[in-house]
Amino acid sequence: MVWEAVKLALRSVTRNALRSFLTLLGIVIGVAAVIAMVTIGSGTSQKVQSSLSALGSNMLIARPGANTFGPPTGSDARSFEEKNVTALRANLTGVRGIAPSSQKSAVVVFGAQNFETTITGTDSDFFTVQDWTLIEGRPFSDSEIRSGASVCVVGETIRTTLFGTLDPVGQQLRVGNFSCLIIGLLAPKGQSAFGTDQDSTVIMPLRTYQRRLAGNTRISTISISVTEQSDIPNVQSAAEQILREQRRIGPNDEDNFTVRDMTQIASTLASTSTVMTGLLGAVAAVSLLVGGIGIMNIMLVSVTERTREIGIRLAIGALEGQVLTQFLVESIVLSLLGGIIGILTGLAIAGAASLGMDIPFAADLRVIALAFIFSGLIGVVFGYFPARRAARLDPIEALRHE
Repeated sequence: MVWEAVKLALRSVTRNALRSFLTLLGIVIGVAAVIAMVTIGSGTSQKVQSSLSALGSNMLIARPGANTFGPPTGSDARSFEEKNVTALRANLTGVRGIAPSSQKSAVVVFGAQNFETTITGTDSDFFTVQDWTLIEGRPFSDSEIRSGASVCVVGETIRTTLFGTLDPVGQQLRVGNFSCLIIGLLAPKGQSAFGTDQDSTVIMPLRTYQRRLAGNTRISTISISVTEQSDIPNVQSAAEQILREQRRIGPNDEDNFTVRDMTQIASTLASTSTVMTGLLGAVAAVSLLVGGIGIMNIMLVSVTERTREIGIRLAIGALEGQVLTQFLVESIVLSLLGGIIGILTGLAIAGAASLGMDIPFAADLRVIALAFIFSGLIGVVFGYFPARRAARLDPIEALRHE
């Protein structure tokens, strides 16, 4: 019985193909929008989390100044000092490394090529803390860090932009008004969660940076890599206490620095992305309601057009339940066809967006299944009233219908 109703429904759909397509359009748009938004949102969340993980595992970021996350700013009085780093290294336990750093934009030159990039002054712990891998060369030696030697390590963007196919290790790179010897090449990381190119970087010893480029002794950031994730709160609390003592902050005074947990930042960004995706998905779901109303409307038209057919079926012995099933199945078939087309369209849109935005394609089978089931439910809910109306027609009145 049901299979016969499905065949009749498919025949009715193909008989009025254009009208059926226009009826499906609301369902298609709604399902496609929901699938696309959720898939793009999930991919964005994954990209943010992977980008923040690439900055370093189990990492704490200490910066002077207000409670903000972004490029470090501040004056000499507010910046960290070398003794702060020494105190942290002497008193903190359960850490893989502690790396002071400062950054500045500068033009680097090799031959006839020049490029503006970010220069970072730090020490060898920086590579451990930030999870940087050298694919060629070596990190800084202790003597190079102490003496402020003119050596540097470059990222993949610097290699491709300035050196092309030439091996950069062993070459002299001009940074500002001095030259440094390239001793290492970093493995590529790609874009960060904030849209910056992590591979566009030149890293040199902190003293070299301070003397030759910055002209001051500011330390704008202290990065701390914690060995175990469960120890992050304890290490964060201990680091804050040490820095308060070092910076002579009174018991009742507010901190003039911040120590941020990168996992908290990742969670905050991911939750924000999830909320935005949910809101956009809710707005897109309105199209499903519109599509359901369209199906009810076209089914009512169909009942009116086929009144004599319904009357004949009832007159020769068809039961009300059979007529009800026929029109209800037709409504469900319309909705499910719209759901299938919408799912395929949404996945195609999400795939194109993933390629264009350089984010992972994160299709969620649960969301796809839910969209399919929901489109079927729309067929049931909005198709029941027209089907019930058809089933309750008086056979005699139906046969008289012109």
